[in-house]
Amino acid sequence: MTDRAPLPPEDYLEPACLLNGIPNGADPAVKPIPQQRVIEKMDEYMSRRDYAGAERHLLYWLEEARACRDLRGQLMVEGELVGHYRKTGERDKALAHGEEELRLVEVLGYADSISGGTAFVNVATAMNAFGENERALELFGRARAAYEASPATKPELLGGLYNNMALTCVSIGRYADARELYDLAIEQMGKVAGGELEQAITYLNMADALVAERGMEQSEDAVEELLDTAYALFDATSAPHDGYYAFVCEKCAPVFSYYGYFLAADDLTGRAQAIYAANGEAAR
Repeated sequence: MTDRAPLPPEDYLEPACLLNGIPNGADPAVKPIPQQRVIEKMDEYMSRRDYAGAERHLLYWLEEARACRDLRGQLMVEGELVGHYRKTGERDKALAHGEEELRLVEVLGYADSISGGTAFVNVATAMNAFGENERALELFGRARAAYEASPATKPELLGGLYNNMALTCVSIGRYADARELYDLAIEQMGKVAGGELEQAITYLNMADALVAERGMEQSEDAVEELLDTAYALFDATSAPHDGYYAFVCEKCAPVFSYYGYFLAADDLTGRAQAIYAANGEAAR
């Protein structure tokens, strides 16, 4: 019998990662998933409000990242899933993916980095949305320490942190801390091109905080001023009128309606619907 060279694994094993043909049983180098492409496609789904499609998209890429042993890719997709399930109100899924995101931060050694801070903000925001306020505040504190320690932290990251941390402070009655944080959020988002949308959200949050602290009668004049400022920012912004603009309009419209600004609420709802229609909104 003639000696033959052994078959390479790829000739007889199914690939663990279909994107690059890594064979099962091999010890391959990490093959990163295309993070930018994943995010861009996610934006397409959200511009149509196609939440089911967005979920399928993210779960597919989570499995690809696992198969390709791409921990950083897994961290990114887990973070997107946390945000997705927060928006759709699916508490258990949001928190489960949040715990996995936190685990990956520790595995990757990112806890003191900007990336780690961003993960902490993401999970903390979901925690706050579902009433886990003490845990949320702990994670916001870790994010703040990581962000403020780095001169490379972008102002939009700080603005998002301060705004969401303030929401949690309001939830537990720490109004003075919330006011300080909202002011910091407004300041930071003023440094960002198109940051007016985030400022509008913060002004509306400030109105809610005032009412929670002082009651409607004692805060009426200040609330009206905050609402007027927030509404004006939707026209003043340089942000594109895209899916995110529509999402913010849709998110803010009920707040204006709650305070009796019905024309503003109808206007913002109409803006959102026009953008979704132009993007071929998926049927719900």
